[in-house]
Amino acid sequence: MPDRLHFTDSDEANELIASDPLALLVGFVLDQQVTVQKAFSGPLALRERLGAFDAATLAAAELEPVFRERPAIHRFPGSMAARVHDLAVHVRDEFGGDAARIWTDAADADELRANLAALPGFGEMKIKALSAVLAKRFGVAAAQDLVPWHPTLGDVDSPQALADYQAAKRVHKAEWTKAKAPS
Repeated sequence: MPDRLHFTDSDEANELIASDPLALLVGFVLDQQVTVQKAFSGPLALRERLGAFDAATLAAAELEPVFRERPAIHRFPGSMAARVHDLAVHVRDEFGGDAARIWTDAADADELRANLAALPGFGEMKIKALSAVLAKRFGVAAAQDLVPWHPTLGDVDSPQALADYQAAKRVHKAEWTKAKAPS
């Protein structure tokens, strides 16, 4: 198990998302329409603002004001607060508050995919990206068959690797947008 993931500019945030499975999941929930750094800093901001970070705390808290407190945790604080709340309720109710059970209880890739797909805010792209992190950074065997062929956050093992990943993603998005444009 890594002592940190290199998804933010904060050692403390990077250590939290590597050591706390729920923090990793919350980071993935928040990873849309903000930078990777902003998304994966969210769990640390929540812990600092709430004084605790666990499924029961997140499920019981009124998260929207916490998300809106400046600086806002996400550019869409209302919808992301609701999504994090729903995720926490799911982890609390379905996995006894232990987010790691989502992958440790999965017997194989099919069961892991089903567990991840049941998470609020997790579509196919997030399932593949999280599976790549689980397989490549945490050695989760059940995730191996879910890893996509293209680069993902699972390939990020240093601050430079994150910068390279983000640069390549920008190029890919620009090419994809150009290809979709009507001629």
